[in-house]
Amino acid sequence: MKKKLLVGCGAFLILVAGAFVFTVYYFFYSMNRLPEGEYLSQTTSPNKTYTIEFYLVNGGATTDYSIRGELVNAETQDRDNIYWEYRTENVKAVWTDDHTVIINGHKLDVRKEKYDWRREEN
Repeated sequence: MKKKLLVGCGAFLILVAGAFVFTVYYFFYSMNRLPEGEYLSQTTSPNKTYTIEFYLVNGGATTDYSIRGELVNAETQDRDNIYWEYRTENVKAVWTDDHTVIINGHKLDVRKEKYDWRREEN
């Protein structure tokens, strides 16, 4: 009986800890919940497979402007946030090949990489 109670309490604590970790990630680190912003510009890869649409996000009175980059795959029409930079209002993007782009000095392979200023090590 005592062993079942310990196992039950342990499972409950693991479940609560997991829910807490998921909630923190989802609300503070996930790029899926970024504010939309106002359309700024776009750039298309040389082979026209990818387009990155850039949006200027006004943080309001308490935070600075940010740039959000949304990758659009022309073949599937899938959209994914791949770029999030804080304290900037301008964007410069240069494609180096069909799947590599340099955005404001950050080099990304759009097939597998993202830039999020919140994950940058100081």
